[in-house]
Amino acid sequence: MTEKALRLGTRRSKLAMAQSALVAEAVRELTGREVELVEITTFGDTSRQHLAQIGGTGVFVTALRDALLRGDVDFAVHSLKDLPTTQSPDFTLAAVPPREDPRDVLVARDGLTFAELPDGARIGTGSPRRMAQLNAYARGHGMTIETVAIRGNVDSRIGYVRAGELDAVVLAAAGLNRLGRIGDATDFLPVDTVLPAPGQGALAIECASRDTALAAVLGELDDPLTRAAVTAERSLLAALEAGCSAPVGALADLLADGQIVKEMRLRGVVGSTDGSALVALSTTGPVPSTHEQATALGRELADEMLAKGAAGLMGERAQ
Repeated sequence: MTEKALRLGTRRSKLAMAQSALVAEAVRELTGREVELVEITTFGDTSRQHLAQIGGTGVFVTALRDALLRGDVDFAVHSLKDLPTTQSPDFTLAAVPPREDPRDVLVARDGLTFAELPDGARIGTGSPRRMAQLNAYARGHGMTIETVAIRGNVDSRIGYVRAGELDAVVLAAAGLNRLGRIGDATDFLPVDTVLPAPGQGALAIECASRDTALAAVLGELDDPLTRAAVTAERSLLAALEAGCSAPVGALADLLADGQIVKEMRLRGVVGSTDGSALVALSTTGPVPSTHEQATALGRELADEMLAKGAAGLMGERAQ
């Protein structure tokens, strides 16, 4: 008798479906069992308000978690940056697979790079984090840009550029890669210019805590170095008491000597959305080998950033 198919809960967007299909294939190879995608609509998908207005934390996650608790699905795939930083005891983060490219990219008219944009260029993004860093970079380099708040899926965002309503939009490289559309990018924004969101480019595979057997199986897909990096980044976000729609960027990367990974560097940034004030700091330490060590790395950098005035740049801090 063949085992019944595993049910994977996913948001309905093209990007979420593409991400979930990648995980489904990996789980099929791992277990030999069929995996069926169960499409679930979340509040974040149906609300037309900007994420900063609806309190970005958890708006894409709650409906998927409710389905896990009801037993409607066996496991769920999230963009890790959408997960609340406090892990609920009802759920297990079973795996964080190897990370995609964490950078942001520009999709601009006429194939323009960021440096080639004309004075007064209108750049669309729904992210206060991107607005803060783009405006700060422009101020520091004698550029004049206007950041325009937008929402919508990848197609609708790029559509603003194609229709001539905006000169450019900023998107995550990981999303375009997973959709097979990285060719639409006209420029990769260096992390020294725009630090990504904590956890950007990483996926989270989550199941109900009661399902320990499934969690153990899914754990085979976990990449320890990716998990350590995103844990440090999200610890920084949590220690700043910032929600996932706050103007906070963070990236942990590995510093290698040849083939040997020696240290982890964690960079963090907080800024006012107009770019007039920015707190950017970094710290380097041994590669964390435990959850606690990764968490401590993020907390230490957050404390330094708060001492430099980061709290005053975040507007509403998370409740």
